Amino acid sequence: MKHVLIVDDSLTMRRMVKISLRTVKELAFEEANNGLEALERLALTSVDLMILDLNMPDMHGIEVLRFVRGHQTFNYIPVIVLTTRGDESSRHDTLKAGASRYLTKPFEPKLLAQQVQELLYS
Repeated sequence: MKHVLIVDDSLTMRRMVKISLRTVKELAFEEANNGLEALERLALTSVDLMILDLNMPDMHGIEVLRFVRGHQTFNYIPVIVLTTRGDESSRHDTLKAGASRYLTKPFEPKLLAQQVQELLYS
C-alpha cells in the first residue's frame, strides 16, 4: 500500500484528486488543508508521494516543497504540484525548488493518475 498526501485548501479538489486516482491500485490517502497541516501529517505518517497545491493560507506550497527538499527525512518523497498557476515563472521556480512534476488545474484525471503511477511504481 502506497500513501499519498493530498495538500489543498479545497475539500472539493482533494476529493477530485482521490476520484482521479481510483484507477491506481493500492493507494491510501492522507489529506491536509494547508501547508502547516501537511508538515504535521509528514511528521506523523509515512508518505510515499505528495500532491501539493501552491496557493494556500498559512503556508505557501513552495515553502512546503522547500521544507520537504531540505529535510533529510522527507527529501526522497516525490511531489506533484497541482496548481492554478500556469505561468512559466511559477513552473520554473517550482521545478527549481524540487517538484517532481508540475500540473495545472483544471487537470486531466488520466494524466494525474499516469504521473502518480510512474512516480510510485517505476
